Amino acid sequence: MVNVIKGILIECDKAMKQFLLHLDETLALGKKFVIQDLDATHVFISADILETLQARVDDLMDQISFPLADRGL
Repeated sequence: MVNVIKGILIECDKAMKQFLLHLDETLALGKKFVIQDLDATHVFISADILETLQARVDDLMDQISFPLADRGL
């Protein structure tokens, strides 16, 4: 018998991959979402968590970046 799981292949750098694995291990999004840790830059995740994950990553990027307008550019 073949098991089929609907998922999404994510390609990212090593730091982002570690962030995704941390979110998965700590159940930060409410449940485990990593289906398979493939290699250094690829992770296969559950398709139903994509929107929540994108929002969390966007929040992270907003926290670590600064607007150029504040610098007068």
